[in-house]
Amino acid sequence: MGDVLAFIGCFILFLFGLFLLGMADTFPAWQGLVFFLGIICIALSFGIPVGVLGRAD
Repeated sequence: MGDVLAFIGCFILFLFGLFLLGMADTFPAWQGLVFFLGIICIALSFGIPVGVLGRAD
């Protein structure tokens, strides 16, 4: 059950990162920071299952 919740959380984080990438143009003063935060969210969504959860056999 914990792996399923971790997958759902990482998937939501991935979608939020994509949302931030798409919304970066709408914030003229903060577009670089919002875009960078989108990249960080997407990287974390891939890094958490690989690094923290490990391999499930």
